Amino acid sequence: MSSEYLVIHMTDSTGKPLSQTEDQRLLGKWAEEGQTAARLHDGAPVAGPEQAKSVAVRNEQVLVTDGPFPELKEWFAGYDIITADSTEEAATYMAKHPTATIGRIYILPVVKLPWDEK
Repeated sequence: MSSEYLVIHMTDSTGKPLSQTEDQRLLGKWAEEGQTAARLHDGAPVAGPEQAKSVAVRNEQVLVTDGPFPELKEWFAGYDIITADSTEEAATYMAKHPTATIGRIYILPVVKLPWDEK
């Protein structure tokens, strides 16, 4: 049975740079495979840290600040929602994405909240 996974694309200074042509070629091939297998769902790149905001509520006040500003060299670059029969299958598919070469990919199973399981 297929499960949904949130895939987080991260930049990583230890990744191998790709030319724009190679990046687009790999991304197109990856997307086509995902669409053909009905594995690929929503996803998008995101803006950099200079446009990010952090929101918190403390003492009933909403606090909106710039950031987060990563202390490391990584930044959240985008996301995808995919389906796969296992985390291993999701990892095999995501290994074909250009971010696996130029950055790092985190794969997180989407779970139900405890009160949604009743």
